Amino acid sequence: MPSPSSEETERGFVVPIGGAEDKIADQTILKRFVSLSGGSDGHILIIPTASSLEDTGDRYVSVFTELGVGSTDVLRITDREHAQDSDRVARLNTATGIFMTGGNQLRLSTILGGTPLATAIRRLNAKGVHIAGTSAGAAFMSEHMIAFGAEGSTPHAGQVTLAPGLGLTNSVIIDQHFQQRDRLGRLLAALAFNPFMVGIGLDEDTAAFIGPEELIRVVGNGGITVVDVSELSYSSMATVRENDPVELIGIRLHVLAHGARYNLNDRQAEPGGNR
Repeated sequence: MPSPSSEETERGFVVPIGGAEDKIADQTILKRFVSLSGGSDGHILIIPTASSLEDTGDRYVSVFTELGVGSTDVLRITDREHAQDSDRVARLNTATGIFMTGGNQLRLSTILGGTPLATAIRRLNAKGVHIAGTSAGAAFMSEHMIAFGAEGSTPHAGQVTLAPGLGLTNSVIIDQHFQQRDRLGRLLAALAFNPFMVGIGLDEDTAAFIGPEELIRVVGNGGITVVDVSELSYSSMATVRENDPVELIGIRLHVLAHGARYNLNDRQAEPGGNR
């Protein structure tokens, strides 16, 4: 669950990115995150736990440095002992922004889940530190995480497996590489289990900047598919057989592009218009 914020401090942004964000040309998403995190006065801490590649964190150090952030560092957490180490946890306190890389979201949930480091990230976000994650890092941000699932546009029973996430938000459930990997079906299946949440399907090079007022701002070159099941009138998930299609009636679906907004409180969308 998200840590409670105080009346004196505004909660930081939560920024899930659909993966494959532009690191060379426009760099729109990463530039926005650097600016949000304080620009030349900011300090971004990179957590590459999801990746099995040793140079993942260092590559983001180079990108953020070129974009003008004041300072950046890599927090290497490769096992649960690291995530419980007080010195490593204390290093989070210097950050104005925290960035979780892509890889495998189950590495994040099994290494960070339930640790002092995960608790510290939630508390820092409540105190105003901005948290971004790309690909696996994005999937891990919500309370309920899509661990894995089959492709396809039609939801099927048994299509998706859920696991506990970091819990920065309990308003949404996130899927990434959405259009590129045909993941509508598994997001719908996840929402059939959890119809109180909003589904956010992030295309590559596209981000949802979720502000403290629960307003999503769309940034990037792809689209965000927003699935609202608050008016769901029928679901067959409880009775359907394994691998059979799941019937869902009463769904609202929006496709939003750069500049668009979506309010998680009243479930209303605003178009972004032309870039």
